[in-house]
Amino acid sequence: MLDVRRLRLLREFAERGSIAATAKALGYTASAVSQQLAVLEREVGATLLDRTARSAELTDAGRRLVRHAERILRMIEFAEADMAEPEPSGHVVLTAFPTAAVAFAPALAHGLRRHSGLTFQLRQSAGDGLPQVRSGEVDVALIDDWTGRLPTRGGGSLRFTLLMHDPVVLVVPSDHWAADPDVRLDLRRLREEPWMAAPPGEPSREAFDRLLTDVGGAPSMPWEFEGLGTILGLVARGVGVAAIPSLALTLGVPGIAVRSLPRAMTRYVYAVVRTASVRRPSVAVTVEALKSAAADLDARRPGARAPEDG
Repeated sequence: MLDVRRLRLLREFAERGSIAATAKALGYTASAVSQQLAVLEREVGATLLDRTARSAELTDAGRRLVRHAERILRMIEFAEADMAEPEPSGHVVLTAFPTAAVAFAPALAHGLRRHSGLTFQLRQSAGDGLPQVRSGEVDVALIDDWTGRLPTRGGGSLRFTLLMHDPVVLVVPSDHWAADPDVRLDLRRLREEPWMAAPPGEPSREAFDRLLTDVGGAPSMPWEFEGLGTILGLVARGVGVAAIPSLALTLGVPGIAVRSLPRAMTRYVYAVVRTASVRRPSVAVTVEALKSAAADLDARRPGARAPEDG
C-alpha cells in the first residue's frame, strides 16, 4: 500500500529537483529523504529516481507516479473537506514569518476560540512557507512578498489571499529631530545618522538599500542586526535610526517615533492554503479569522492601508 507521506515527499522532490533542496524545504535531513524515497520504490516495485554520486532525477516511472500522487493528494483533501463536520473541528497548523506570528497571534486566538472543537498551532518560520503548505506539513502559511507578483507562484495547487499592504516606515528615537511631525522629513539630513538594518539577503534589507539609493547612498555600511524587535529596541535607546515594515510596530514600542517615507515601499502579506483544502471548515474559518485580524491590525498600525483587491 502506498504511503501518503512518501507520495508528498516525491511530489516535493519533483518540485525542488534535488534531494538536498527537498530536505531543506521540509526540514528533514538529506539521508532521511533518500531513505523514504527508497522505501517508496520498494512499495511500488519500480525505480523512481536515477541516482548518481552527485545528483538524482526522476525516471519515467517516477514522473508517472508524481502525476498519480498529485491526483491522489488532491482527492484525499477533497474527501476530507466533503466529510468534514459543518462545525469547524480538528487541528489546524499555521506557519508565519516572525513579525506576522507576533502581530497576528492575539487576534487569531480571539477569532478562533469560539470554535470549541478546533485547535491550532502557530509556528514561526524564517523561510518560505510555501513548500510546507504544498507538502501538507502545514495547513496555512502567512508569507510576505516585496514584488507584488507572488500569486503567480504555485500554479493552481495553492490559493493566495492578500491580507494587507505593509508599508516601510522610518523609526527614530522619540527625541530625534525627525520625530517632530511638523518638521519636513528630509532624508538627506539622515545620511550621516547611524543606520541599523537586517543582514544582506533579508527582504527588509533590500528595501533599506532601495531607500538609501533615493538619497544617494549611505556614507558607511549600516549596523546589522537579526530581528526587527532587536532593531526597534536599539532605536528606542537612541542608538540610531531604521526603516522597517510597519507590521513590526503593532504591539507598540515606547521611546520611538514613526514617520512615513517620501517614497512608498510596501511588502504584501498573504495567507496561502492548498486549493484542495479551501472547503474544509477548519481551514475556511482560519482564513476568515486572518482576514479579520488583518483588518484590525490595519486600523491600529501606522502607515497602513487596506488591500485594494482583497
